[in-house]
Amino acid sequence: METAPAPTTAPHVLVVPFPAQGHALPLLDFAALLAERGLRLTVVTSPANLPLLSPLLAAHPGAVSPLTLPFPSHPSLPRGIENAKGCPPEYFPFFIHALTALREPILAWARSRPADDRVVAVVADFFCGWAQPLARELGAAGIVFSPSGVLGAAVPHSLFRRLVRRPDQEGSGDDEFSVTFPAIPGAPVYQWREISMVYKWFVEGGAEEQIRESVRHNFLGNLQDSWGFVFNTLRAVEGRYLDTPLEDLGFRRAWAVGPVAPADMDAAGARGGEAAVAAASLAAWLDRFPEGSVVYVSFGSQAVLTPAVAAALAEALERSAVPFLWVVGAGTSSGVVPEGFEERAAAAAAGRGVVVRGWAPQVALLRHAAVGWFMTHCGWNSVLEAAAAGVPMLAWPMTADQFVNARLLVDEAGVAVRACAGGFGVAPDPGELAGVLGDVVGDKGRDVRARAKDLAVEAARAVEEGGSSYADLEGLVQEIRMLTEFKPISPEA
Repeated sequence: METAPAPTTAPHVLVVPFPAQGHALPLLDFAALLAERGLRLTVVTSPANLPLLSPLLAAHPGAVSPLTLPFPSHPSLPRGIENAKGCPPEYFPFFIHALTALREPILAWARSRPADDRVVAVVADFFCGWAQPLARELGAAGIVFSPSGVLGAAVPHSLFRRLVRRPDQEGSGDDEFSVTFPAIPGAPVYQWREISMVYKWFVEGGAEEQIRESVRHNFLGNLQDSWGFVFNTLRAVEGRYLDTPLEDLGFRRAWAVGPVAPADMDAAGARGGEAAVAAASLAAWLDRFPEGSVVYVSFGSQAVLTPAVAAALAEALERSAVPFLWVVGAGTSSGVVPEGFEERAAAAAAGRGVVVRGWAPQVALLRHAAVGWFMTHCGWNSVLEAAAAGVPMLAWPMTADQFVNARLLVDEAGVAVRACAGGFGVAPDPGELAGVLGDVVGDKGRDVRARAKDLAVEAARAVEEGGSSYADLEGLVQEIRMLTEFKPISPEA
């Protein structure tokens, strides 16, 4: 049998991000890795989101191009909003539905390509499931990019596949209803309150049926029409979920290529926005404290703390007397820091606490020697940034995949300690939380700190030549190179 001649130009890949910081940033990091390996990329964006692409475009001129399309309007989204940054989680389903309107202009663009410049693969965020049947229609390989880990992606896909519902009964006990995932290794069980808001919104009738069904078909498209899933994860954390194809991921192939964030501190620091306080200023403050003594506190770009939750956290920080750096964001959460708290923290011995209002250079902060623990909502980007830095975590999940991630980190990887039961509006007991803070910074946190250091070594090794993530990435790139428009791709291929 004769082999087809190798293509004369680099394969052309279409990249479809979801416009939220926690989704777009890792996908753009992954796109950079593809460009470094000689693939040509076109990245779908809108005018307001185009600045997010600037670092990628500047680093790979000629290899990466934007496809700038008007952001689809939607009656349930505020006028002029093109990114979920700073938006409450209940907006996510409407973003998912609105973006389906991009299908036709993308299809028209792809069909207009010359014969020697056809798109051979479509890499789309898992909230852009409509791009998977689009890829099939183009005869391209549809690849789902998951900003979550394998377990964090399998759980919501399982829910939308099986349409799990809690018992039809009244009372607060409903939130304690347990949901089992028998097709996932270990058959994990989660309480209803730990299930993602997007799924609960779907089953509880959060919008008209057309929009809700659009969200469900988003997940089903990933399962039914994709060629495989790419995960920003590594085998040292999720090996048991990568050993065999999972039913809850449609038995699709899986490539684990993480952590995808750049190791270069300057490049990593530029991701996502301009820091509210210069990294050098924060580093100078951290330099005043012993190694591993400071607790870094951040709940990501989406979480909104209620005044009661912020007050409980502030009281716990004061009671514990541990040095801390608390990033509260520039939005609604920044106004809930209790009055007088910052002044008292600054006046305490060694000025032991700082509050940052706005975007912070998280990667650089986590890698500072003085930072010993990270209190986090367990968003997957934050999880991997902490893992790469060797910093153990205080798990305080809020929504989405965060309860799944917290269980993985605490019970399986052993690199985290539970700080709070979690959930939006759930305030911990300040005394109990202060005790946890004191314990982990002291001798009781020694074993978890050691495991976190070991994981950092594993994470660095994974992305180096010969590592598991490096091998998965190289293998995927080689398969994309073999694709041509003359070889239509089916999910069974």
